[in-house]
Amino acid sequence: MTRETTGYLATVIQDNQQALLEGWLEGMFSRIVRRDRNAEAEMRQQAQRLLPLIVDAVKQGATYDTKAPSWDEVRNLLNEISQSRLRQGFTALDTATFVFSLKEPLFRLLRVQMAADPVALAEETANTGELFDALGLYTIDQHLKAREQVILRQQQELLELSTPVVQLWKNILAVPLIGTLDSARTQIVMENLLQKIIDTGAAIAIVDITGVPTVDTLVAQHLLKTVAAARLMGADCIISGIRPQIAQTIVHLGVNLEDVVTKATLADAFQIALKRTGAGVVDTRDIRDVRDTRDLRG
Repeated sequence: MTRETTGYLATVIQDNQQALLEGWLEGMFSRIVRRDRNAEAEMRQQAQRLLPLIVDAVKQGATYDTKAPSWDEVRNLLNEISQSRLRQGFTALDTATFVFSLKEPLFRLLRVQMAADPVALAEETANTGELFDALGLYTIDQHLKAREQVILRQQQELLELSTPVVQLWKNILAVPLIGTLDSARTQIVMENLLQKIIDTGAAIAIVDITGVPTVDTLVAQHLLKTVAAARLMGADCIISGIRPQIAQTIVHLGVNLEDVVTKATLADAFQIALKRTGAGVVDTRDIRDVRDTRDLRG
């Protein structure tokens, strides 16, 4: 929108600000399904802030182009409102309603005050309608962008939560993988594993793929990258959870895992890791049986 303004819109808003505010809020609240006193109080405060900013933007820029520098403060406030609505659980349409609800009371004022000049009224109404349509669409755009950022952040947090690195024993780590292993998740796995190796000085890392539904060439490559990265940090890797169908798939794909120790279960892998670190687990029942035998002989 590049149409210039006569400044009449700014005058109408400035001279009738309180009446316009009440008509705006009444129309806005009637359209909102979720009624909340705190939210309504916040909307009133935001509406009171927005009206003078629109007046200043029209006066300073003499244009209805909402991308012009004179509209920066208006856009900043609408962006703030969009993010606030998102945090409160409102939809993009609810957010846009904040702006669109201003059109009706504003048009009523224009019709009353410009009744003597129908041509000017038609032009001012068209320009004003386009202006608030642009501002409403801007709030939708900002709402959607903010929601995308929230979704991306949640996905990142879920990835981190779904790739824990557990210390099973002194010098032994385990990475239980559940679900699909893609490039993004492999990167998270490697970063978490390498950091844990640095923090604990672990010598062995067990990568358990019991919860990985399928293994294809890409998944196998991701596993090999993880093993290679751990080795560079001085830790050997054992892959556990190799089921018969997965073993057949790996052989069929021609993936070379000869340099990597693989086991069917995490328990088997843990036993190998204990032997390599010079540790062991003893069944206390066997110790008691030996002591009982010695006592009987004595």
